[in-house]
Amino acid sequence: MKQMRGFTLALAVSTLLTGAQDVQARGTVPSDAEGEVTFTAGATVHCGDTLTTHTRLTHDLNCPSSAPFALQLDGADIVLDLGGYTIRRTGPANDESQGVVIARGRMVRNGTIRGFGSGITTTFNAGTLYVRLHELALLDNNIGVYDQASYGNFLITNSRLSGNGQGLSSAFDASDGNFDVRSSVFTHNATAMIADFHNIDVLDSTFTSNGVVIHCFGGAFRVRGSTLAWNDAVGRMQFDFGGPYTCNNMRFENSLLANNASFAPTAWPIWQTTRLEMVDTLAVSNGEGLEVQAETVYIDGNTFHDNAEGLSLADLPAAVPTPLTGIVRGNQFLRSGNDGLRVLPPSTPTLINNVALGNAGIGIYAPTAINGGGNVARDNGVADCVGIVCSMY
Repeated sequence: MKQMRGFTLALAVSTLLTGAQDVQARGTVPSDAEGEVTFTAGATVHCGDTLTTHTRLTHDLNCPSSAPFALQLDGADIVLDLGGYTIRRTGPANDESQGVVIARGRMVRNGTIRGFGSGITTTFNAGTLYVRLHELALLDNNIGVYDQASYGNFLITNSRLSGNGQGLSSAFDASDGNFDVRSSVFTHNATAMIADFHNIDVLDSTFTSNGVVIHCFGGAFRVRGSTLAWNDAVGRMQFDFGGPYTCNNMRFENSLLANNASFAPTAWPIWQTTRLEMVDTLAVSNGEGLEVQAETVYIDGNTFHDNAEGLSLADLPAAVPTPLTGIVRGNQFLRSGNDGLRVLPPSTPTLINNVALGNAGIGIYAPTAINGGGNVARDNGVADCVGIVCSMY
């Protein structure tokens, strides 16, 4: 993938993450991770056991892939502490194999779950669950965390998900809920996170060397204070015309998108979402431009620097197109390999105080946009402003 050119990544990350607010996730108490509970001795725990009380392991568990599960939690508000040990699959790979199954329970923490069809999963009859996953390594599973509950709510903190086919996922068209991800690392997953009727909220986390970081359909994403770098693609967002499988909202805040091969996979090259919000985010040295089709946008205070192409905005395709609307304000489009900012007709966002400098193509192309004033373009290769009158300074 492309290397950074004239830009210090470490400085950018430091600038983005310094001063980020501590956020308490929905329905959780951060101190739960170190909560005092009385544990059952783990020496008597075996593969296939169902746990009904707080339990701490005292040894690794090597569990056959043919078993229904390695362990099951089925006790109100109970905690499973892995004690720093590993639960691993033995025998041939089996996508139906399950590591820790949660029917009822409050927390799984402090250890490794490796090699299962699903590392951690809820049951179909679980109803509404609130579960915290803390200081876990979920490695080389087909799915790291798989939600099947009617309404599953996960707080994932200080954890690592690596080598999974899917990091976070849920039962297709059968589960609802939330994934709150805090201070975690996702690496080498085919797809890091999938939102199917789930809301995924990410804070202070890092995503590197994944195939696709975000797959948004039937749900929504919010990414704050996070780094997405050296991935094959940032995200796949889709709009289901006349159906329910639509990315409802995609929002980035104070984040870094750098050195990714592309913003979107080759088969789905355009982000399609009801609403795109991007605030105070850096998009730097990515191998392709960002193409967006949406109903509304709010794009404020971002810098697009040294990408293969800049930002392109357009309407969602429909028999009777509805012009894209919204605010594009205070952004910088610098040194793109093609145009800096393109607004394709008949889209009508309002452009205010944007700057386009040194792009190889047109600085700002926006024949149907509303000119809110203060837009500046200079030193672009083909033209500075087309279809919109720019200010001199």
